[in-house]
Amino acid sequence: MLDQQYQQAEQKARSYFQALVDQLAGQQFPKKLTEYLQTYQKNKKVSFWHYDHIAITKDQQFLQQLAKKGLLNDYLHRSISYIYLRDLGREFSTPETQVRIAHVAEGIKTALQHDTNQEWFNLAKLYRLAQKESLEATFLWLIDKLKHVSSLIPEGLDKVHAQRKLIKIIAGVLIHEIEELQGQMSLQLRRERLDKAVRIGYCYGLTYPFIDDLLDATILSTQEKEQFATLIRQTLKTGKITPFTAWTGNKRKVVEPIYRELTDAFRYLEKNQSSENLERFYQNAYLFFHAQEIDRDKQLEHPFYTNEELYIPVILKSSSSRMIVRTFQTFSTNDQAEEYMFYYGIYNQLADDLADIDQDMAMGNVTPYTYFLQHRSQRPDLLNPFAMYWSVISYLIHHVYQDDAKTRQIILDRAVNGLKRLQKRLGNRRFTELLHTFSVDPSFTACLQKVVARTKNVAFFDKLLRDQIVEAIKRQDKEKVTFQKTLEGARESVNQLLILPKAGGNTIEDAANYSLQGEAKRIRPIMTWVMATEVLNLEGKDVIPLLKAIEYMHTASLIFDDLPSQDNASMRRGRATVHEKYSSAVAELTALWMTQRAVQEQTKLRRYDADKILDLIAYSTQMTQEMCKGQIMDLEAKGKQLTIDDLTELCLYKTGIGFEAALMMPAIVAGARTEVIRAIKQFTHHAGIAFQIKDDLLDLEGDSVLLGKQAGIDQQNNSSTFVTVLGELQAKKEMWKHYCSAVEALEKFPNNVAFFKQLMDYIVHRER
Repeated sequence: MLDQQYQQAEQKARSYFQALVDQLAGQQFPKKLTEYLQTYQKNKKVSFWHYDHIAITKDQQFLQQLAKKGLLNDYLHRSISYIYLRDLGREFSTPETQVRIAHVAEGIKTALQHDTNQEWFNLAKLYRLAQKESLEATFLWLIDKLKHVSSLIPEGLDKVHAQRKLIKIIAGVLIHEIEELQGQMSLQLRRERLDKAVRIGYCYGLTYPFIDDLLDATILSTQEKEQFATLIRQTLKTGKITPFTAWTGNKRKVVEPIYRELTDAFRYLEKNQSSENLERFYQNAYLFFHAQEIDRDKQLEHPFYTNEELYIPVILKSSSSRMIVRTFQTFSTNDQAEEYMFYYGIYNQLADDLADIDQDMAMGNVTPYTYFLQHRSQRPDLLNPFAMYWSVISYLIHHVYQDDAKTRQIILDRAVNGLKRLQKRLGNRRFTELLHTFSVDPSFTACLQKVVARTKNVAFFDKLLRDQIVEAIKRQDKEKVTFQKTLEGARESVNQLLILPKAGGNTIEDAANYSLQGEAKRIRPIMTWVMATEVLNLEGKDVIPLLKAIEYMHTASLIFDDLPSQDNASMRRGRATVHEKYSSAVAELTALWMTQRAVQEQTKLRRYDADKILDLIAYSTQMTQEMCKGQIMDLEAKGKQLTIDDLTELCLYKTGIGFEAALMMPAIVAGARTEVIRAIKQFTHHAGIAFQIKDDLLDLEGDSVLLGKQAGIDQQNNSSTFVTVLGELQAKKEMWKHYCSAVEALEKFPNNVAFFKQLMDYIVHRER
C-alpha cells in the first residue's frame, strides 16, 4: 500500500518537476527573473545601517539598533510572515492571517523589550516559559529526555546540529498546535494539548539524529546501515515494531539503545493519534524515509544519473518532511496548507544545499549542486541547480501565490537574505565564483549581485534564533567542559591544602584529617576560589586561608549532622562517618575543634585591611551560630509535619548559609559593592534551596554507593523533606523555580558568571 502511495506521490513530484523545467526552457525566463529583482529593489526601503556587522553574541544590541532605525516592526512582521508561509502553509495575505501575524509580532516585540538579558536560550528562560503555560512537568520530562538523547548520540555525529534540529522540530510542532488553539478553551485542555505537542515533537524529532544523521554518517558499516534501514522500513510499512533481536553488526551497543528510544517514541505516536492521522503519518514518514534512502545510495562518481533521479527525491523528501508535522493535529480549517507545503519544500532544500555546497563536496554527498559541479563538463544535459532554485521561486510567486505582491516581497527577501549569509560565510571571492559557475544568465547574475550588495534590511528573526541556539549550545558545552576541569583540578588542589599537620599523633587531628578525606565534592571552597579570583580579582595565593576556613566550617557541620544524637548516619563521603570510625565523643570534639581552626585560618589573611578581617571573622562566626540554629531546627522537626515555609527556612539555615558564606567571605575581604552583596545573597539563597531539594530527591531515588552516603536516611529518621511534603513532582518544580531565581540573580554579578551558571546546572542534574 505504501509503495503504491509512494508511486502516486512520485508522479505528482514528476509533474511539478516538469513544470519547473518548462519554465527554464522559456526564452523569457531570465528576463522575468530580472524584472522580479528590479521591482523588488524599487519597492525595498534601503537602510543605510548594515546589520551584518553586529556580532551574534550582541543580539539584543542588534535588535535595539533595529528599533532605533525604525526597522524592528518591519523585521518582525517579515519574519513572522515567512514562518506562516513556510512552516504553517498559510496564504498570509488574507486579512485573518495578517491580524494573527501582527498579533504574534507585537507579542514578540513586547517580550524582547522586557528582556534585557542577551542570552535568550537557557534553561531558566525555558522553564519560565513553561511556567506560564503550567507545563513545568512537561519541561522536566523534556530535560530528562534531552539529557538521555545526548548520552546516546555516538561520537562522529554533530551533537550541536542534532540538538538544534530536535529543538527546532519540537518548536515546529508547537507552532502548529498554538495556531490551532486560538479559540476559547479551558486552561486545562490547552495545557494537555501543548504537553502532547511537545512530546510528539520530541518523538518525531528523534528521527533526525537517530535515523537520518546516523545513516548519513560513517559510524555504521554498509551492512549495519542496511540492517538498520530495513528495521525502520519494515516498521513504517507494517505499523508494527520490528524486533531488534536479529542484529548481527559490531555496533550493537551503539544502535540498540538508540533503537529502544525510537521504539518508545514510535509507540507514543501510535497511541496518541487518531487512526486517520496515524495513516497519514505512516504515509508521509515512508515517503520521507524512502526518498532519503534513494538519495543516500547515490555516488558522486556515478556519471549517468538523470535530472529526474536528482530532483524527484528532493521534491518528495522536502515536502513530506514538512507534511509529517501536519499529521499530528486535527485542523479546524479546510485550507490548502499541504498543497502549499508540497510546492514550497524544494525551495528550502535547494537553498540549504547551496549553503552547504563546499561541505557536501568535501564529504562526497550527492546533491543537485555537487553533482552538477562534478559532471557538468561531460554532461551538458544536466540542469543548472541554481537556475532550478530560481525556477521554484518563480513558480511559487506566479502559480502558487498568484503574483501576490506581499508574498513575492517576502519570498525574495528570504532568497536575498540567504545569499547575503552565504556571501558573508564564504567571502566575496568564493561567493562571486559560485554565482558565475551557476550563472542563469549574465544580465540576471549582474542584477542579482547588485541586489545582494545593496539590500541591507532583510534579516530574519528565525535565523537569529537559529544562530543563537547554535552558539548557546556550543558555548554551554564549552563552559561545561571548563566547569568540570575546574572542579577536578580545584578539588585536587583543595584536598592537598586541607591536610592538617599532625602534632604528636593527636587523635583530634587524626579524626579531622579523616573527616576531610574521602569523596568530597568541595563545592563550597571551589565557589570561594572562583568568586575571589575570577569575579572579585583577588590574588589566589592570598585567599588560600579562606578556602580552608570554608571547608573546615562545612566539614564540622557534617560531623555534627551525622552523630547518633542527630541523623545517626553511618556513611559520609564514601566511608564510615567519624563517630563510627572513632567514637561520638571524638566526633563532637573534632567538629568543635574544626570550627575554631576555621577562625584561626582567617587570621592569616594579613595582606588585607584589619577592619575587613574583623568583619570577616564576625561574619563567619555568626554563620557558624546560624548553622547550629539550623541543626537544632532540624532535630526539633523530626517526626513533625512541616510546611513548605518551614522547610525553606530550615534549609536556608542548613545549606543556604554555607553557600552564602562561600561567596560572602571573599566579598567582605574584597570590599564588594552593595549591589554585588545583594546579588550574592539572592543567588546563594536560591542555590542553597535548590541544592537541598536535590539532596532530598537523591535520598529518595539515589544509590548509596554513588551518593557516598546512606540513601533513605530521611525516611528512616521520619524527617520532613521537600519530597515528603510536596511529593516528587512538586519538589522538582520547586527546585527548578529556585534554579531560575538563582540564575537570574547572576545577571547582577560583575563578571565571569559562567562557572556559577554551570554550578546551577550541576546542582540540579547531579547524581551524588
